Amino acid sequence: MNHSILCPPTQRRLATIFTIGLLALSPVANAQPRPGAPEANPLAMRVVADPKFRSAVAAFDRDFERYVAELIKLTEIPSPPFGEWARAQAYLAMLKDTGLENVEQDAEGNVMGLWRGKSSGVVPLLAVAAHLDTVFPEGTDVKVKRSGTRLMAPGIGDDTRGLTTILALVRAMRDAKVETAGDILFVGNVGEEGLGDLHGSRFLLTKGAWKDRIKRFITIDGGNLDIVTNSGLGSLRYKVTFKGPGGHSWGAFGTVSPAFAMGDAMARLGQLKVPKSPKVSYNVGVVSGGTSVNSIPFEVAMEVDMRAVDPAALKDIDAKFKKIVADAVDAENAARSTANGKIIVDLKLIGERPSGTLSPDSPVLRQVAATLGVFDKVPAWETNSTDANIPISLGIPAFSIGRNSGTKSGRNHSLDEWVDVEKVQAVKDFEITAALILSVAELP
Repeated sequence: MNHSILCPPTQRRLATIFTIGLLALSPVANAQPRPGAPEANPLAMRVVADPKFRSAVAAFDRDFERYVAELIKLTEIPSPPFGEWARAQAYLAMLKDTGLENVEQDAEGNVMGLWRGKSSGVVPLLAVAAHLDTVFPEGTDVKVKRSGTRLMAPGIGDDTRGLTTILALVRAMRDAKVETAGDILFVGNVGEEGLGDLHGSRFLLTKGAWKDRIKRFITIDGGNLDIVTNSGLGSLRYKVTFKGPGGHSWGAFGTVSPAFAMGDAMARLGQLKVPKSPKVSYNVGVVSGGTSVNSIPFEVAMEVDMRAVDPAALKDIDAKFKKIVADAVDAENAARSTANGKIIVDLKLIGERPSGTLSPDSPVLRQVAATLGVFDKVPAWETNSTDANIPISLGIPAFSIGRNSGTKSGRNHSLDEWVDVEKVQAVKDFEITAALILSVAELP
């Protein structure tokens, strides 16, 4: 058939009929698990085989261009760390447009809306989040460039595609009249990246109006749907400022120097042996200070990042690091003249992310594995630092899932970050994401 002779409405109707037909004929639609997959899970099978779920996937297919348009629109609203306001306001309006209840912005800047379930208040409340902020500073060019189905712009994947997926999911659920057993709180949260230090999710779960009601938590924040982040990578970040009397490089030679003290601390840290399993890491990421090449600086600083999955291991390296700093200061004060003053140090905590792990044997992650099994997938459990760190540390079952399949995005945190919005795969990815969220929402 020559489709070019059909009018656009006819083309759209035929495309919709063809898509629904393919969905109905697919193995997933008939909910037949592959041999060797996790044992058949009645809940996962029921969710995926539900005609309303199939209709929701078809609704996303029909509405796909809107999904792409919203991805571009949100990406082009700058959202640097601590500067998410404009994007948050746009997202708030988009959440209202989906028909969610209780759409609001909290005191920390998070925006959210409630999907009402059939057994509201009985089945545990599930929060589904994506973060509003990007790593890119104010002034970064965020104009989206397009080449075929590839879209390129800073932040378009991490995590703008997660935000857009939430909007598309709510609309598809509404269009297909999907019913869930429990309520779902959909959230666009602030403060996930860098020195944001998870302050948005921290507020949501410890101080906000929903803090005692959220019993399960999913963040859509990853580049591969085969990977499930179930371990929160804990971190401690310090700004360490070394201060001294300063002076002329010739005239005051022999006077204690903050630069030598800091250099000694960096060298000592670099020689520190840490466990490889479970892994512990450290890094000096920023150094600053001084006034001129011929001046002994009166102040220099370094920013240090230390990470571990095991809370005890993080506590141990923290203690060793503090001793290293103290020893370096003492060594410099002993090595040179303190006639005009000693080296002192100010050690300021600028970031603290809690760690913890949700076992794959937990009911929630068994459900995740079973649901992925319906799609012929086996989850790869991963350790990372996401908004899920906060609920995991509080004993709330939580994990992070990807925004798309592994080959459809790349270069996160770079100026040439990209996503591929090729429709066939995007619909399949949406189907998996929706199934995971709805399966967890049905758990008693």
